[in-house]
Amino acid sequence: GPKPGEEGSAVIDGHINWWYGAKGVFEHLNALKPGDLISVQDDQGATTTFIVRRSRIYSQKEDATDVFRSNDGKAHLNLITCDGVWDKILKMYKKRLVVFTDKVD
Repeated sequence: GPKPGEEGSAVIDGHINWWYGAKGVFEHLNALKPGDLISVQDDQGATTTFIVRRSRIYSQKEDATDVFRSNDGKAHLNLITCDGVWDKILKMYKKRLVVFTDKVD
């Protein structure tokens, strides 16, 4: 897929936490609200800023293809992490939180 800032929907996923209790990079992803700004720095040091458009929770079986593609000719960044209650038997969260953002020009 595209890199953050390129046309299309770039996607970054990260853990909310780890099985041994450590906090994940997206521990507070659920705190982002529409209008919040996110900055991403690439390996060359260039920074691209995005604005949160909306958040959505997907169930395990729900179609989430909209997370990975867009056809509006703009740059988007979608952030994904786990959500819901930890299933001790399956050893996984049954839901996913996605924060949709748009590049700030």
